[in-house]
Amino acid sequence: MTTVAELLKEAVNKFKSAGIETPQLDAEVILCNIMNFERIQLHIYPEREISQEICRKFWELVEKRLNRMPIQYIINRQEFMGLDFFVEEGVLIPRGDTEILVEEVIRLYGEFFKGTNGTILDIGTGSGAITVTLAILIKNSIVFSIDISHKALAIAKKNAKNHGVDHKINFLQGNLLDPLLNKGFEKTFHFIVSNPPYIPTETVKGLSSQVKDYEPELALDGGEDGLDFYRKIVNESPKYLINKGWLVFEIGYDQGEAVSRLMDEAGFSKVEIIKDLAGLDRVVKGEWVK
Repeated sequence: MTTVAELLKEAVNKFKSAGIETPQLDAEVILCNIMNFERIQLHIYPEREISQEICRKFWELVEKRLNRMPIQYIINRQEFMGLDFFVEEGVLIPRGDTEILVEEVIRLYGEFFKGTNGTILDIGTGSGAITVTLAILIKNSIVFSIDISHKALAIAKKNAKNHGVDHKINFLQGNLLDPLLNKGFEKTFHFIVSNPPYIPTETVKGLSSQVKDYEPELALDGGEDGLDFYRKIVNESPKYLINKGWLVFEIGYDQGEAVSRLMDEAGFSKVEIIKDLAGLDRVVKGEWVK
């Protein structure tokens, strides 16, 4: 029988030969996922023998990783703000950068709306990372969550249920703000938040195969200049924000000035760019006062 150490060594060598960036980590994560182990257990019990069935499953998943499938899709899991989210092909994998948007919304809620029933709209919910995290961390929140993808909504609903906040979230299927049209949502939301597709079409073509071959193009392609979705959301959001409500976007690292300009021109006040830990533009926010 093969041992843990032998199995990992062989997989790591295959990953290295294929140019996988984190060969040891990926091999350990895949094996832990199959065995329901913590990674430390692999190092405590390196001589543990592995059954043929586990070996078969392991090599099946290793082959997927060799084909550049993201590790998150292989193990169906991604951590976001300390919470585990189910993910699979057809939904964008949550990124750590998006935590900055969530943290800013929580900060703004505490500063301006503490104690009120904060009503939040998340446009382009994907896996539900933003929606579910805000529903958990803002106790008095009521969240509406829109996505054009039926599959994304199904996964977001699953994550909401897994985290016990499905009763606080209203999921709507459709394009951007279209599901709200003529439904009585005018002047409803304290926050409209979005991490829309923002990569320019030509840039999408040059992304790594791990991203462009597996993650949904619908969640990546922001049009010719990457700003298509920002324009539409900026123009339509004022109708649905309360007086002194906030529009908060995640943006690409080089889009701060362009998105700020769109919000300024639309009449938003207190428009501000927030940088990530690397010092790059990551979030733009603005208040609607009318």
